[in-house]
Amino acid sequence: MVFPQNKIGSGTTKQVGDGAEDAALHYLQARGLRLLERNYRTPGRGGGEIDLIMRAPDGTTVFVEVRQRRSASHGGAAASVSATKQRRIIFAARHYLMRWPEPPPCRFDAVLLEQDRIEWLQAAFEAC
Repeated sequence: MVFPQNKIGSGTTKQVGDGAEDAALHYLQARGLRLLERNYRTPGRGGGEIDLIMRAPDGTTVFVEVRQRRSASHGGAAASVSATKQRRIIFAARHYLMRWPEPPPCRFDAVLLEQDRIEWLQAAFEAC
């Protein structure tokens, strides 16, 4: 999918990040996912954050990491989802799921935005 460069890629870091999340959210909603929460953070320092928490049509809770890069140099957007970043997302997901007596099925996806393309990686990584 092509997204408009004028929405993503210019402005402050926060504006660029918000634009990337907006594009990812619209992309996923167009594919049937429903937004549950945005920018979920655990309390305290050193916790984690989840960009988007979505519900798939089959009931799966999807924790989405949105990564944007202007180019694929240095491994691109996919390479920026490091093991440390994955641990923080998993920590935040576990915190989020504590509200249910029995957690729903869930997975960790990544939406990658590079240049003028969006790529959705379903089950991009797993919680160990």
